[in-house]
Amino acid sequence: MKHWKKMIAPIIIALLTILYYIGIAVFFTTVSGIPAVVRVLMVVVPLVLSGVMLGVVISRIKEIQGGEEDDLSQY
Repeated sequence: MKHWKKMIAPIIIALLTILYYIGIAVFFTTVSGIPAVVRVLMVVVPLVLSGVMLGVVISRIKEIQGGEEDDLSQY
């Protein structure tokens, strides 16, 4: 855990974003009067986005651990 200080910000931002998406999904499961198709979409889309965010943060952590701290150096 040589670069743990550089991992804190991506982890916190990803955690907050994932919690936000899950909150949206939970909100739409509790609201009544919404058609079933819309409800399913408003639950599935945030959960998929949460999974994508988790994958991105895992990728970023691997980059930081591998010594690639600055993504802009690739461009």
